[in-house]
Amino acid sequence: MKKIIVLNLGGSLIIPDKVDVSYLKRFREVIRKNSRRHKFIIVCGGGGVARKYISALREDGMSETPQSYIGISVTRTNARFMSYFFNQNSEKGIPERMNEIQKYLRRQDIVFCGALEYKPRQTSDSTTAEVAKHFKSPFITLTNVPGLFDKNPKEFKSAKLIPQISWRHFHEMAHKIKYKPGQNFVLDQTAAKIIMEHKIPTYILKDPRQLDNLLNRKRFIGTTIKG
Repeated sequence: MKKIIVLNLGGSLIIPDKVDVSYLKRFREVIRKNSRRHKFIIVCGGGGVARKYISALREDGMSETPQSYIGISVTRTNARFMSYFFNQNSEKGIPERMNEIQKYLRRQDIVFCGALEYKPRQTSDSTTAEVAKHFKSPFITLTNVPGLFDKNPKEFKSAKLIPQISWRHFHEMAHKIKYKPGQNFVLDQTAAKIIMEHKIPTYILKDPRQLDNLLNRKRFIGTTIKG
C-alpha cells in the first residue's frame, strides 16, 4: 500500500501573475518521482486571481457567502488546469466531494481538487486539513514564502523563519488575524484548529526541492507544526 500524502498547492504558486510554468514543471517532476512510493491528493488554492474577484465583490458590498463561492470556483479552475498540466484525462474533470476523491484515488496515484463543498469561514487550507484528517495523512502546504515567519517576510527584511512550532502556538498565531475570504496567511484559522485537534503533522514549504527532501526524510527548509 502506498502512503497517502495530502498537499495544498497555493494559487499564488500556480498563477502569481501569469502561470509559473517553470515552477510547475519542477513541482510535477518531484510529484511524479515520489508517486512510486506515495499517492498524492493535491488541493489547489485560488491565490491572487481569487482575491481579485473577492475584492471586487467586497467593494460592491456583497456578503461573505458569494465571496467564498467565487473563491471556491477559482480553486476548482486551478485544479482542473493542474490535472491537464499532469496530462490527466481531460474529460473526467475533478472531484468535488470527499467520496469522489476516494474513488479517484483507487484508480490513480495523483488526484487534484479544489475546495470541496461550501462551509462558512473556510479556504482551501481548511479543505486540505479536512482531507488530511479523513485520510489520516500528514498535511503539506506549498505557499509563496518558504515557511512560517515571526512577521511578514515580504514587508520586513528582519523577519525570521520559525522552523518548528506547536499546534497550540500556531493556532494562537492564526487566530490573531481576523478571518475574511481570500485572506493571505500561510493557513487559515479553521485549518489551524483542525490540525491541532486531530494532531496532524503539518509542513509549510515553498521550493519543490524542499518538498522532495521532506518526502525522502532529508533535512529541508521550511516549518514543521506538531507537538
